[in-house]
Amino acid sequence: MSGRILIVDDLATNRIILKVKLNAACYETSQAPDGTTALRMARDDQPKLILLDMVLPDISGIEVCRRLRADPATQHIPIVIITASGDREARLRALEAGANEFLTKPLNDVILLARIRSLLRAHETEAELRLRSETWGGLELAEAEPGFAMPGHVGLIAADPAIAMGWRTALAPHVAERLSILSSTAALTDLPGVPAPDLYLIGADLGTQGAALRLVADLRSRLPSRHAAIALVLTEADPDSAAIALDVGANDLLTLPLDPQETALRIALHIDRKRRADQLRRSVNQGLRLAITDPLTGLYNRRYALAHLDRIARRARETGRRFAVMLLDLDRFKSVNDTYGHAAGDAVLETVAARLRDNLRPTDMVARIGGEEFLVALPEATLGTARIAAERLCRVVGEVPVPLPDGQGTVAVTISVGLALGPDLDPGPDAADDTGRAVLARADAALLAAKSDGRNQVTIASAA
Repeated sequence: MSGRILIVDDLATNRIILKVKLNAACYETSQAPDGTTALRMARDDQPKLILLDMVLPDISGIEVCRRLRADPATQHIPIVIITASGDREARLRALEAGANEFLTKPLNDVILLARIRSLLRAHETEAELRLRSETWGGLELAEAEPGFAMPGHVGLIAADPAIAMGWRTALAPHVAERLSILSSTAALTDLPGVPAPDLYLIGADLGTQGAALRLVADLRSRLPSRHAAIALVLTEADPDSAAIALDVGANDLLTLPLDPQETALRIALHIDRKRRADQLRRSVNQGLRLAITDPLTGLYNRRYALAHLDRIARRARETGRRFAVMLLDLDRFKSVNDTYGHAAGDAVLETVAARLRDNLRPTDMVARIGGEEFLVALPEATLGTARIAAERLCRVVGEVPVPLPDGQGTVAVTISVGLALGPDLDPGPDAADDTGRAVLARADAALLAAKSDGRNQVTIASAA
């Protein structure tokens, strides 16, 4: 069953103790007595998190971790390795294998549950982003990310700049990331064009009681630093302070004195996970953008245009200011395709779309809603300004022939425009029905009149 925490330990007593602790915190659990069973259950059940003992009867916990990270089906599951040994080399090997955390027995319940909450929050956020990204990928809306990545940026914040300087000196031989010394004020100052660090390494003692925790909360609340990784450096392993730090937004906890090699490994893992989440966010945002965009012209598509038109109409009713709707249709466009081919037709559509976009206000909306049909909406427009805009579009489209691809020369293109204004000045008993689409219907009738009356002209709906 998915949604459980998988406990992997060869001793039944240890598994039962962990199960009781987690059940008391309202977590469901499943259990595996060895590495082979754990790998199978992780793949089949997709647990939310794995608590993995270092010593197992068949495969070491580090090897299990390595195999989980190598399998695409399980590589994103958070893993906490638990051991009775405080051996530094084992901790480094666990982190190198991809473990999210390394805890030493006897486990502190407060720290354990705080770590689990922190890891599950991050995992659920990433899982949601991955699901949406995979949806756009399945619709072939996502583009591949470039393979080369610039070094990350780590901000070092301590009460005394000399302490941060010591951290930088110790870490520099072990990290590829850029290390910057920041004050608390500088960390919260947004500079235009300057991205926030990928990770903040913050000393828990910033001079006043609770200052470090407030800084963590502030960084989480600000847009530039909201998705950065945050590691808090504690002077001692205080379970209550550590749990609070994790709950207010820290991703990791380190204790003094810093182990440069372990800290460098943790920095690399956090920056890698942040980059992965950033990539997923970009993929989702790109998918959303492409879902409302016409792929040929780059204009909005029909789905977005109609919804936005209704919002413009609703805003017009609230403010009492009128808006204009134009329907534009390329005249005799079929003859372009029949004479020069569909590649030429696409070139004409792209050129016309660019001319329309370049000759409207930033607040105006232009969309391609059919094969050769375009919709333009002008918020807060009068009949006079809308007519001038429509006649300008007719002129700029028709005055310069469109170059055709492959040296086929040029082709003259004109458009017919139907123009309507809303809300209707004399709506009668159906005033509530005077929506954006009702105005669009009047513009459509005006467009038909423009085409039947000779094309290459603007016709205004009679209600206007």
